[in-house]
Amino acid sequence: MKSRFGSDNGSDAGYDSDGGYYDEYGYYHDATGGYYDENGYYYDSEGGYYDPDGNYFDAEGGCYDTQGNYYPPEQAEESSESFSKNSGESDDGLMFEDLNAAYESRNKKSAFAAPSSSQQSRTSSRKAKPEKRATHYGMDAESESKKKKFRFTGLTAVFTVFGALVGAGFGAAIGAVLGAMFLVSPVVTGIIGAIVLAILLGAAAGGSVDYIGGRIALVVLTFLLISVTGLYFVLHNIYNGPDAARNLMASTIQETGQLKFVNKIFLSTEEIEEITNKNSMGTLDAEVDLGMIKVGGDAEVADPGTEGEPAEEFDINGFELVEISGRTYLAKMMIVNDPSRVKLTTIFDGSWKEYGKTLDELVEGGNYLGGINGGEYQSDSNKGGQPKGLVVCDGEIQYNNPQQGDVMVGFNRDNILIIRDVGGMSAASLKDLVTELDIRDAVTFKDIADGDDNHFTKLIINGESIALSGNGSGANPRTVIGQKADGTVLLLTTDGRGAGGHLGATAADIISIMQEYGAVNVANLDGGSSSCMYVDGEWEQTSVTLYYSNASWRLPLAFVVERRD
Repeated sequence: MKSRFGSDNGSDAGYDSDGGYYDEYGYYHDATGGYYDENGYYYDSEGGYYDPDGNYFDAEGGCYDTQGNYYPPEQAEESSESFSKNSGESDDGLMFEDLNAAYESRNKKSAFAAPSSSQQSRTSSRKAKPEKRATHYGMDAESESKKKKFRFTGLTAVFTVFGALVGAGFGAAIGAVLGAMFLVSPVVTGIIGAIVLAILLGAAAGGSVDYIGGRIALVVLTFLLISVTGLYFVLHNIYNGPDAARNLMASTIQETGQLKFVNKIFLSTEEIEEITNKNSMGTLDAEVDLGMIKVGGDAEVADPGTEGEPAEEFDINGFELVEISGRTYLAKMMIVNDPSRVKLTTIFDGSWKEYGKTLDELVEGGNYLGGINGGEYQSDSNKGGQPKGLVVCDGEIQYNNPQQGDVMVGFNRDNILIIRDVGGMSAASLKDLVTELDIRDAVTFKDIADGDDNHFTKLIINGESIALSGNGSGANPRTVIGQKADGTVLLLTTDGRGAGGHLGATAADIISIMQEYGAVNVANLDGGSSSCMYVDGEWEQTSVTLYYSNASWRLPLAFVVERRD
């Protein structure tokens, strides 16, 4: 092997202080005539060599492993693979920890060449050799280690950057979908998803060099891909399944704020409109008849007795919390006999804020027994500090910017629930209407179905319920306010969107509940993830959003019930 190199190969490079030199191939030759090749093998001047694991093979083909065991040529050839494991054990199971004992036990002294003094010397100094063997390409051991690290890091970086770019795009899509599902800003979750999946996929790609990092990243990445793929096929089966299930799902999705794109993945615009029309409602043009409501109840409007029994005496201070179970929902209802106890509380203190408050904070901020969320507001990114439409609190207009489809819902000074169309009115006209109707507390919600939006407000006016096609709507969490003829106020919330295993309540469900409890005027308020109810220090209904499942979203306002001693 030495014949490959001439004795003057190092003439250009010069000799170092130890008498060694580097040849034109970058191999280092020491002063004894030995050299190191690019694979870390050291060849000595006697025709033997050390492999990268520290095993020494002599010129005759015998081997000294790193445990000090000697193998004759025939066994060295058979057992060469085992030396890299530093086992000291040959393939046929022979151990040679004590050479003399091996000679005597096997009675084969003639078959072994006793190690020469120079070989024994080399055996004792093998631990020092690996550092030199690692030295090639004109570098010392430390520099060579750095170069290997540089190569390794460079290759990893290439894979990582490529994986990160692919992961960023894919992660943005997944993040947007998941964010929309939980009614968070798709932009925010898309960015988060891009970063997370870029890191994971980058680590997986670069980790194919690193192995362990790649394995971990691939496990997480595989889990995400399986989850998203599984969700896709579940939705695919629903949208391509029975008409009833498909229509309910499409109608439900169409009522959400940020999930409408899901319908567009599986259905055409024409199909969405057709399905929406099958679960739709007519219109209620009548205005609330103020004469129908007689607060406190009299003989004409009091609840009738049963089986000839007289009606129960009306308790103006009465309050009741009831639970109502349906096939696709669980509902809670506060029954408040005195409508003057139902008021609006807001975060407004001369100006609106960027961030609202959770419902429990709004309720506990005053002398209130309980409350529900109210009208429409800007819910993007769950800041919740800005209302929409109209806000009147204790007779003061705190916000006035009516939009198309807005319906005013609130109480006048006579404590009668007013439900009135105000969409398209100017702010000045709406101010005049508030004054004319002597409104003390009110909010707005949308009553509009234009293909992109499918929100409804008016459900029952003067005892007449709105005409429905199918269920009237999809199934979602709901917040509803109603009033009986004796003035009693009904505050209702339902769960949905998977909470408690429920999909939610439809317009037909709400109307049925409110009619059963005697409501003559009923309005739907802001539902979905905003729906919540808090009573006497306990959550009765929390947001269905995963990360707010033990509280509510931030809100700018709430309908609350005053305490009574």
